Amino acid sequence: MTDVARTDRELTDLLSLARETALTAGALAKRRRAEGVEIAASKSSPEDVVTQADRETERLIRRLLAEARPDDGFYGEESEGSTGTSGLTWVVDPIDGTVNYLYGIPLYAVSIAVVEGDADPASWRALAGAVYNPALDELYTAAAGRGAFLGSRRLRANTDVPLGLALAGTGFGYLADRRQWQADVVRGLIGEVRDIRRLGSAALDLCGVAAGRLDVYYERGLHPWDHAAGALIAREAGARVGGFGGDREGEELLIAADPGLYSRFEPVLAKIFDRYASSAA
Repeated sequence: MTDVARTDRELTDLLSLARETALTAGALAKRRRAEGVEIAASKSSPEDVVTQADRETERLIRRLLAEARPDDGFYGEESEGSTGTSGLTWVVDPIDGTVNYLYGIPLYAVSIAVVEGDADPASWRALAGAVYNPALDELYTAAAGRGAFLGSRRLRANTDVPLGLALAGTGFGYLADRRQWQADVVRGLIGEVRDIRRLGSAALDLCGVAAGRLDVYYERGLHPWDHAAGALIAREAGARVGGFGGDREGEELLIAADPGLYSRFEPVLAKIFDRYASSAA
């Protein structure tokens, strides 16, 4: 991390830019949702859609960030990435929870994070992030070492939760084989925890752990833009975020929970993964 990026002023400015950009982009996404959603294309499968609003919102985010910080890199879900010269990269999901957005379910979010280094969760260091749900007007923010917030309320992940009383969150992919495997894992896990929720937005699930709305969240198959901001927010609320063993979070797996619950949940999930390893997608 550069000396400039270590300064309190830099972190303040980065967080402010993430926050204001998320609010502006969220207002656009909400307005387009009210006007009616148009599907632009499918991605990995016919069920995995991208709307015109996704693309328009990302273009707006990219323009606002480039105007404010032209030397930074950019990595978004809906457009080609770019490498900057500052050592910082903005990792963006313009509308996380697109299917919710398509159906008018008020659980979607603009997710914006700035990281030191390339857009690789195995090596980056997240500096600041914002996740904004415009349907509920909820703004989650965090900066490295400064805590996590919902609006002005400081967040703290739930602690001292027995595994059997833990409310877990997860998500499913769009490919049928992967969804079947993920359903098998849920079937193996459901008797080990209080209950399981599938809300449809990884960014909001991670913020849910930070806010105590979920005790633990896990998912396989996430992309960097799905979790860059949410993972920082969860960490700054006291959660441990990672994979199995000492692995960093990534496409193979992301788990987020208070460290004590993480240590109880991880081996149970690992056994269930092993049980269905032959059908893993």
